[in-house]
Amino acid sequence: MEAADKPKLIVVADAEALAQTAAERVMARIAANPGRIAICLTGGSSPKQLYQLLGSDAYGDKIPWERVHWFIGDERFVPESDPLNNMAIARATFLDRSAPSGHINPIPTAAENPDRSAEAYARALQSFYGGDRLDPARPLFDMVLMGVGPDGHTASLFPGYPAVEETDRWVVGVPKANVAPFVPRVTLTLPALASCREMLFEIAGHDKQAILTRLLNGENLPAIRARSNGETVWLVDRAALPEGIRGGL
Repeated sequence: MEAADKPKLIVVADAEALAQTAAERVMARIAANPGRIAICLTGGSSPKQLYQLLGSDAYGDKIPWERVHWFIGDERFVPESDPLNNMAIARATFLDRSAPSGHINPIPTAAENPDRSAEAYARALQSFYGGDRLDPARPLFDMVLMGVGPDGHTASLFPGYPAVEETDRWVVGVPKANVAPFVPRVTLTLPALASCREMLFEIAGHDKQAILTRLLNGENLPAIRARSNGETVWLVDRAALPEGIRGGL
């Protein structure tokens, strides 16, 4: 990667500070938009503390819930009642407490298969956006939250999978995941995820050190290729930092 292409790297002390910083960045994006706001959530374990903060009185009381619409970057193709369902976790952690039900936009998993589910979610996104072509000057999302898997995947865009190369569709089905749980997925594509004012990756914990090393070395993985048309930020705690650079920061 050329220096200009690299994301902004923010290093914080620990997972708690990471969640706090992420919450502050979410709130800043919300505050910057006086109109209709769209936030694209992420699944996995990385955002749990962030979601707890957004549901707390300290943050939740400041969110203009009537103006914020919540989407999700990928979903496991399981029923909404399944413990593996990403949006169900977000709903239970903070959304159902305060968000209008019509502003919560889960990926529908009761469809016939992941491809049908993807088509339905694409239609919902395009209806919200007001068009079927993304304009770089008019982002779909104010913020997209992202995580990184041990193989370098992000959302459900796995290394070597056709979904990573998709340039036309906004949402695609993924027949089988590259990591556990090995269930089919539905995921937004790189162009849809890029249509945001800020893409915020949360990367925390010693177990992320190996994959962060590969990302910092510029290896061509989905998480490297995921870029906002606006600002891309990697928010990292010190436990995830490779030993070689930890001392220099």
